[in-house]
Amino acid sequence: MQNQIKSFQNDKIKFLNQLKEKSRVRKREKRFIIEGKREITLAIQGGYTITQLYYCPSIISHKEISVLITSFRHTIELFEITIEIYQKLAYRTTTEGVIALMISKDIDIENFKLSSKNPLILVAEAPEKPGNIGALLRTADAAQVDAVFIANPKTDIYNPNIIRSSIGCIFTNKIVTGSSQDIINFLKKHKINIYGAALQESIHYYTQDYVKPTAIVVGTEATGLSEAFLESATQNIKIPMSGIIDSMNVSVAAGILIFEAKRQRGFLD
Repeated sequence: MQNQIKSFQNDKIKFLNQLKEKSRVRKREKRFIIEGKREITLAIQGGYTITQLYYCPSIISHKEISVLITSFRHTIELFEITIEIYQKLAYRTTTEGVIALMISKDIDIENFKLSSKNPLILVAEAPEKPGNIGALLRTADAAQVDAVFIANPKTDIYNPNIIRSSIGCIFTNKIVTGSSQDIINFLKKHKINIYGAALQESIHYYTQDYVKPTAIVVGTEATGLSEAFLESATQNIKIPMSGIIDSMNVSVAAGILIFEAKRQRGFLD
C-alpha cells in the first residue's frame, strides 16, 4: 500500500519544513529538499543521492511519478501527501507537485581535485544574495566552466532561493567553497592565473590572455574584492563603462568576463 501522510504533525513533514527554513539544520543533517521534476532530474544527473520522494496526486499523476523514479539509481522511500502539506513545503507558487529529500555533497575545497589540465574557473567572493548566486551558476553552466569556487560564502548553497534562482544549475556545476585564502592557495598551487574584477590598478579585460589556466574572480557590488584577492591577482581587470555609475550586477560582469575567456578558447567558433 502507498505510504500516505495527511498530517502537518507527522515527524517527516516537520523535518522537511525545518530543512526548508533553517540553514543550520541543513548543515547539521547534511540534507536539503528540492522541488520540481527538472531540478530533481538534474540533481540525479549531477551525482546527488535522493532518499525520499514526496508527491501530491492532486498536482502530479502516479504515471508521471513512475516515469521520474525510473531515472533513479537506487530504491527510495515514496510518500503521497495532501495538497495542503505540499503547499506548506513548496517554495514556488507554481510547481509540479513533487519534492525530494537529498543528501548534501561535501564541497569543501580541501577535498576538490581538478579534472582539467587547463581549467577555467569562476570565483565569487562573499556572495550573499541568493538571486545573484543563482544567476552566477546559470552563467557558469552556460559557459561550461570547470568549477565555481565560492569564497567566504555568506549564504548556504542549498538555500531554496538559490536552487530556485539557479533553475537547477546548482546541480550542473562543480561547486567548491572555502576561505578566500584557501582558494588563493589552491589556485597558486595549481599555477592558475588569477584575474580579479576590480577598479584598482586594473586594465581592460579584453587585453588579457585567458587561454592558459584561468580563474575569473568577482566580488560583491557593494564592497568589491578583498585585499587578499587584489594583492594575489595575476592582473586586476575591468570592464569599460560609459554610464554614470562605475559598477554593474555581479552576474552580468561575470558573464562578460567568462565568455571572453571562452571566446579566446574557441568556444564560440
